[in-house]
Amino acid sequence: MNTTFPHLLLQHAQQRPGDDAMREKEHGIWQSTSWSALLREVEHMAHGFHQAGLQRADHVVVVGANRPRLYAAMLAVQSLGAIPIPLYQDAVATEYVFPINNAEVRFAVVENQEQVDKMMDIQADCPSLTHVYYDDPRGLRNYKQAGLFSLASLLSEGEQMARVEPAFLTSRIDLCQADDVAAMFFTSGTTGNPKGVVHTHRSLLDRAKAGADFDRLTNREEVLAYMPLAWIGQNIFSYAQWLCCGYVVNCPESAETVTIDLKEIGPTYYFAPPRVFEGLLTNVMIRMEDASPLKRAMFKYFMGVAQAFGPKRMDGQAIGLWAQLRYALGDLLVYGPLRNNLGFSCVRVGYTAGEAIGPDLFSFYRSIGINLKQLYGSTETAVFVCLQPDHEARADTVGVPCAGVEIKVADNGEILVKSAGLLKGYYKNPEATAEVLTADGWYHTSDAGFLDAHGHLKIIDRVKDVGRIQGGVNDGAMFAPKYVENKLKFFQFIKEAVAYGDGRDKVCVMVNIDFDAVGNWAERRNLPYAGYTDLAQKTEVYQLVLECVEKVNADLSADKLLAGSQISRFLVLHKELDADDGELTRTNKVRRGFIADKYAALVSALYEGKSQQFIETAVKFEDGRSGSVSATLTLMDAKTFAPVGQAA
Repeated sequence: MNTTFPHLLLQHAQQRPGDDAMREKEHGIWQSTSWSALLREVEHMAHGFHQAGLQRADHVVVVGANRPRLYAAMLAVQSLGAIPIPLYQDAVATEYVFPINNAEVRFAVVENQEQVDKMMDIQADCPSLTHVYYDDPRGLRNYKQAGLFSLASLLSEGEQMARVEPAFLTSRIDLCQADDVAAMFFTSGTTGNPKGVVHTHRSLLDRAKAGADFDRLTNREEVLAYMPLAWIGQNIFSYAQWLCCGYVVNCPESAETVTIDLKEIGPTYYFAPPRVFEGLLTNVMIRMEDASPLKRAMFKYFMGVAQAFGPKRMDGQAIGLWAQLRYALGDLLVYGPLRNNLGFSCVRVGYTAGEAIGPDLFSFYRSIGINLKQLYGSTETAVFVCLQPDHEARADTVGVPCAGVEIKVADNGEILVKSAGLLKGYYKNPEATAEVLTADGWYHTSDAGFLDAHGHLKIIDRVKDVGRIQGGVNDGAMFAPKYVENKLKFFQFIKEAVAYGDGRDKVCVMVNIDFDAVGNWAERRNLPYAGYTDLAQKTEVYQLVLECVEKVNADLSADKLLAGSQISRFLVLHKELDADDGELTRTNKVRRGFIADKYAALVSALYEGKSQQFIETAVKFEDGRSGSVSATLTLMDAKTFAPVGQAA
């Protein structure tokens, strides 16, 4: 089968030319683009790129939010046999230098003035970059730099050529083969320069179809595309599966309007990393804190009903007539309005991935009737390795291997994967490729886990992060930092957590409060504060966080495997962890090692038993300026519990 992304575009445009392919919200109004209109734009753009000198196997960076014209640009690039490289639009300019130079990029397609400015800033460091095309012209009228062009002008030139050579596009698409490189995605680069993950049309579309078949997706799905296209999760859901299934992809007006746009579109197929679900739940809890006593009492009662019976109901289990009646009443008064308020009323299938989701957070959404499931995969596996079947979604597993996937567990507990969706290799990095791909086609995931008795995969943590407590009462106990961090992040007051304990005699944690949630909590108690740093160090806030920590410890004490991972000491950081400061990746994953080095004084103070520690930290502001934030932090002990079944 010689199927490629451009071939699928041709099929949709021929079979249902007038159907919506994409929608974009502009000035508060949804604008539709049909499959035939999209094909026409791709045709004109491909002609324009060809005239500008784009060759087969050339790389083209694409930077911006989800926009129909950027999707068209990727399709046009692929139609010519060239390779799009989506990059994160919120990255600072210097983060683009390595990918552009590594891939010898000559062409860039960007969304707006912000991205143009970044490209202009790095042109001296990227001598190969000669053509920059922008979509949104606002603010760019007086830009006269050489090599800067609008996509509108490219389309105009391409339209003229299309009249002369109407068969050009189809002739070029016919040259595309399934095993040609379709796209390249750069990894987060948590331990050095990012690596370019090379995928073919075959690898991406094989996994897209496997996921679509698993959940019976059709061309009637509605998807809201609001996460960065550079994240392969969003790319698979709103690009690969979009072309595979032919459903409608909706692009929100801006990041600020996503929650409104979500309600207006009512997606049937939804995908987001855990932090999005955490943020939505935090907003719910904040609103409930401001509700009347009657509404708070009703919410508390029916959420108890939901937690008791909702997950069983979602899994198709019988719950009894009285429970059904109470749940139905809760659905009328609480769950239904809540789903509607979140924009999830029409969701048939919802997925979370990217990192582990806290079990309490996962259960919350399923308890109110949202079919939220987990999947397991990575950039290198084209996402789909394991999926949770309907009625078999469990908080502690990531599902069963989907079609075409083989899994085995190495002696050290590492998960190895074989499938048609594996990367072709890391670009210009045969050493790194050899480290993850064996000669017989197995991919080393670097994740530790096992297949349970029901065939579901359970991930414990990253192999390199799973450790052991050494010394103290829990000597030899397993320590899984991500598991501990996720349990803390279920609480709406905690935005991020970084846990340490491997090779040490106890577990200590650094916490980021959620400024909005804690700020709302403080205001209702007439607790004044002057900003994040001041609020984070309030005695009352520490008591609030302490309650969360000790609830987590009580939960951990019931887990035989991880009871030794209870938190002995903690502190609340004086600043939010930030990707611009190197503390998070662009996908908001904690860079635990970097943070340990940066805040070595705080880690030492936690383990030395200090009650206070001064810290001064360099930060980068949004406008590019540098500065510093300093504070004297409080360090606090937390109560730990004897493992369940063991005498205190």
